[in-house]
Amino acid sequence: MQLTYLGHSCFLLETSGKKLVFDPFIRPNELAANIRFEELQADYILVSHGHEDHTADLLDLANITKAKVIASWEIQVWLNKHGVTNTHPMNIGGKWRFDDILIHMVFAAHSSSLADGSYAGIAAGFVIETADKCLYYAGDTALHTDMKLLADKFNLTAALLPIGDNFTMGYEDACKAASFIGCDNIIAMHFDTFGYIKVPHDDAQAHFNKHGKTLTIPAIGSTITI
Repeated sequence: MQLTYLGHSCFLLETSGKKLVFDPFIRPNELAANIRFEELQADYILVSHGHEDHTADLLDLANITKAKVIASWEIQVWLNKHGVTNTHPMNIGGKWRFDDILIHMVFAAHSSSLADGSYAGIAAGFVIETADKCLYYAGDTALHTDMKLLADKFNLTAALLPIGDNFTMGYEDACKAASFIGCDNIIAMHFDTFGYIKVPHDDAQAHFNKHGKTLTIPAIGSTITI
């Protein structure tokens, strides 16, 4: 798996010969000005919930790439109304195989609505399984005990967790979440984009180190091998 950070909670995952983009929010993000949106390619777009800082570029990216959009039933209905028909609806607890990738939609403790006020269903995360790797994308979430079920069900290779606090869990709860899910290899997301979610990087790293876990705080545009 090759994971490229596109800023905020947006990532490009290249695995099993396919390209997956999570929560496209690039052009409105001043910190991601170096990302060439028009050059992005995707086979699948995964949408965790409807908030604008996760969907601002969704319609355009779907139209440009012709990627299949995987999202809640409610977001699919909204997309269809806006002319995007290459969609696959899911809901919490379900799974579906896309090519050689098995995708599970899992619970996230968060609200969800679209920029026009439309109800966007329940916020979600995703578990991505391939033949030899397993990645958890938490989406926007608080710490919750359902995360312990992931440790029972999956052998996670790495996990993408929000650390920005205020709208999601902060880095202390993210460290606890790492224990809940049984994964010590954590990649940070949903931090620093705007004032409410600024994070002291050194403090976050020190907290994870103290608890024997690895926290990667990626630079926008950087690629991580999982």
